[in-house]
Amino acid sequence: MRRRDSIRLLSSAAVGCLLAAPVASQAQHAERPFRIGYLSYSSTTGNPHLHEAFRQGLRELGWVEGQNITIDSRFAAGRPGRLADFAAGLVRLKVDVIVATSTQATLAAKNATGTIPIVTTNLLDPVGLGLIEGLARPGGNITGLSHSVGVETFGKELELLKEIAPEVHRVAVLSDPTHPSLAAAISNVKIAAQALKVELQLLEARGSNEFDGAFAAMSKERVGALLVLPGPVFNLHRARLVDLAAENRLPSMYGFREYVRAGGLISYGPNLPDLFRRSANFVDKILRGAKPADLPVQQPTRFELTVNLKTARTLGLTVPPSLIARADEVIE
Repeated sequence: MRRRDSIRLLSSAAVGCLLAAPVASQAQHAERPFRIGYLSYSSTTGNPHLHEAFRQGLRELGWVEGQNITIDSRFAAGRPGRLADFAAGLVRLKVDVIVATSTQATLAAKNATGTIPIVTTNLLDPVGLGLIEGLARPGGNITGLSHSVGVETFGKELELLKEIAPEVHRVAVLSDPTHPSLAAAISNVKIAAQALKVELQLLEARGSNEFDGAFAAMSKERVGALLVLPGPVFNLHRARLVDLAAENRLPSMYGFREYVRAGGLISYGPNLPDLFRRSANFVDKILRGAKPADLPVQQPTRFELTVNLKTARTLGLTVPPSLIARADEVIE
């Protein structure tokens, strides 16, 4: 081979190597499993069906744990103070995205990072809290799903409670005072109460250790029914809340059907497993290059009404046929 041809071949090989280098680098990056951080107020046993709904959503989109993704799950087990530490730990792990399963978890993640994308599964009043600029264009590193179409949802819950227990004129409202959106929700319930001519007794519980005291206050004030506002502490200990409502013979309204399946009377709100499953769509888009700032926050398109007829009979209530006809699920 002539020297000039040898030089040409060597030069071509060198150029080929230079061109191939970025491709190889991208391929190696693509082969590295993406790392997903999962931040929950609950425990590993508190709501396993929700965690599984999220993982199922990922599998439906082609994401397989141990192959192209890893999930680093952190459960605060009902101790909100742990959320900040867990969020900071996920940031140190350099996860590609953080999935936050409540308003409190989202706030903890936001305080830990302004750059890592955050997907929320169940956020209440995100614009009012200043977490996003708007539903259509969040504008920052947070996107995902909202718990409701607005705080007016809680007024609707009071209306339905009054419909199933029309003789009730004093209603206890149980809330977690640490919930960031509490003031807006209470304000809406007060507006609905005024229209329904219902007197409210506002009670608080920061944890399950305060449940007994709250129900003792309800008994002392002789309230006729109970409205439980959303909160991860309540969802984690829903069985205890339902039992206390039964012991005190209080018709009770909850925000999720899980309470009614545990023996509660009635619930009105979005399907939680569906919210968690749908959050996987946001993770999928972000891992494929989308920016959270450009992904509109989605609101529930459907609210479920669930009624437990067995509980109604125990309480001596006759559920109106019109309410049964509108229910998405009736538990016999």
